[in-house]
This record gives sequence, C-alpha cells and structure tokens, in this order.
Amino acid sequence: MSGAPDELDLAVYIHWPFCLSKCPYCDFNSHVRAGGVDAARFARAMANEIATTAERIPGRRVSTVFFGGGTPSLMDPALVGSILDAVARHWSVADDVEVTLEANPTSVEADKFRGFRTAGVNRVSLGVQALDDRSLGMLGRLHSAREALDAVAIARNTFRRYSFDLIYARPGQQVADWQEELETAIGEAQDHLSLYQLTIEPDTTFATLHAAGKLNPPDSETARALYEATLDICATRGLPAYEISNHARPGGECRHNLIYWRHGEYAGIGPGAHGRLGTGDARRATATERRPEAWLERVEAHGHGLTDDEPLSPEEQADEFLLMGLRLAEGIDPARYAAIAGRSLHAERIAELQRHGLLEPTTAGRLRATREGFLLLDAVVADLASEAV
Repeated sequence: MSGAPDELDLAVYIHWPFCLSKCPYCDFNSHVRAGGVDAARFARAMANEIATTAERIPGRRVSTVFFGGGTPSLMDPALVGSILDAVARHWSVADDVEVTLEANPTSVEADKFRGFRTAGVNRVSLGVQALDDRSLGMLGRLHSAREALDAVAIARNTFRRYSFDLIYARPGQQVADWQEELETAIGEAQDHLSLYQLTIEPDTTFATLHAAGKLNPPDSETARALYEATLDICATRGLPAYEISNHARPGGECRHNLIYWRHGEYAGIGPGAHGRLGTGDARRATATERRPEAWLERVEAHGHGLTDDEPLSPEEQADEFLLMGLRLAEGIDPARYAAIAGRSLHAERIAELQRHGLLEPTTAGRLRATREGFLLLDAVVADLASEAV
C-alpha cells in the first residue's frame, strides 16, 4: 500500500456546498438555501472550472474523483454524470478510477443510488455518525438509526464499494456503549469505516454551547480510552487503522484520501475547494471563493473561482509532507522528505522521539508514529520539522 503517487496521477475533488440543514458540530463550507439552488448552473460552472484547471495542468491521468460537501447526494445523478464527463473531456481517466460520492441517509433512495452508479460513481461514503436516535438528535442529524442502516443496505446492494462515518467521544458516551455500537457498525461494514473523535470546532453551534457550559464531551482520560477501544476492536475484526481516523481491510483504503496523505497532486473544484497542483517546477496551493454565489459569479466571469494560488516553498512542502504522511500507519519515507526539503531529518531528533516511544522505524525503512505518537502528532511533527537540534 505504501509509496509515492505516480507523478502523472491526479485526484479531483468536487465540492458541492449545499445541505438540507447545518449540523451543529460542522465547520465545513456548507450552506442551506431555503429558496432552492440552481443546481444545473452550478454544475456548468464546475465543468468550466475543470476546463480552466486542465489548461494549467494538461496531460494528467485522473485516478480518483471525490464528490464532497455539503451533501452531494442532493444532486441529480445526471448532473454528477455531466461533471464526470467534463473531467474525462480534459484529462485521461484511469481504467480503475475510484469515484466516491458522499451521501446522507436522508437523501438516499435506491433509484437515485442506481442513477449515481450509472453516472459513474463506484463508491459511496455515508454520513451515518451514530447508531442510536438520542445521539443522532444531539448531533443535529435528520435521520434515524433505522434510516441509516437502511441506507447502508441500499449502498451495499448498489455499489461495489461503500464506507460510512461514525462520530465517537460524544457527550455522556461510555466505553462500553461505544464498543457495542462499533461492533454493530463493523457488522454492517464492507471494507472501510471512518471513525472520528468529536472535536469542538471554532465558530460552530457546538463551540457556543461548549463555551456556555451546555455541552461537555468526555474528559481526556475517557476520550483516550474510547480511541484505544476503537483501534483494538477494529484491528481484531480485520479493519486496522491505516490512518488516524480511517480503518480498512487491506485493499479497501480510500485511494482518493491516500493521495492527500501521500503528498500527491489534487485539483479542487467548487466553492471553498483546496488544491495542490504541480505547474512547471512549482507546487502550488490553491483555494477558491467559499461563498457559493460569489464563486459562481467568479467562474462565470473568469473561468475559475480562485482566491489563492501561491507557490509553496520547499520548507512548506516538507512540513505538509510530515503533517499528512505521519497520519498514516505506513508512515513516511525519510529519503522523500530529504528530496522535498533539501535537507535530511535530524538523526538526533528522530532518536529522541524514539526514546520517548513516539516514533518507530519500519522494516521498509520508513518512519511512523506509534500509537502514543498519534495522540501527540502535532508535537511530533513540530519536533521533526524544526531545523534546530
């Protein structure tokens, strides 16, 4: 599974920014439009932005496409198909391309899923988030646990690959409760689960409630016990963590996200989408206008919605390489770090982190964070990235 992406390979991320409601924990670029959305106009703009992006980076081979949001399953399958057609018009597409679409259980219908499959989607990721109705209500979800499991069943019967998300470390959650819920989830899973520890993000409803003392996630000791239980149960059941929050059977990893974590190239299309593009001898960080209607006007006027398009220095690239790569169980290749940064990692610093049980070598000559290191990953990355010894 490990290794650097092929330099021709490109991931394409499509951001559909609209939802039926805004979840109280969510800090993603998602918006509710009570008056409806001119979806066809947005899809045309995405096709235009794809064309403009392809002019900058021609000759690439698209190995993955990911429709995220927001709730892209609110789109009509024909519009999804039109966007995929735009990708294929401007780049070559790998025979085994992975095309993922995020969906909420409230927007799942068997006929619509069949439509997505016909359009070219071959993997879905369902935002289940919890398997009990009380927790779903607290998380602001619009579906019940029964609806979530029904949606998983539809995905299972429609697509070759599917995944779903759960959030743990919820207020009041105990380890035994999570163990039971996780066992149920694994029984419904195929080859992939995304299991996220609840974090209180700034400028969310949960942040306001937390500041007012009205929302109290588990303390650090309980949160750690929940994380440890997650790792142990999933590994025992054949779904080990290949990334901090993602678990898969061998071969079931999300190939799109692996491109991010392995320092590959990806184009960001749609409102608030980010990208990393290799143009000439530079790796550039791109970002588009976050406000959907403002993004739309930019694209219709200029062919793209870019607000940021900056070259990354070798030091910035190397920091990203560490931050993303050490999230993976496979770790990083120190030689690739040296090629990106123009300098090697400090042997003394590596040795010190190993002595503290935060970092370890692999038999393949890579470096990876230990279980303890995952819990302190920001500090590990900062220590490794420092030029001073």
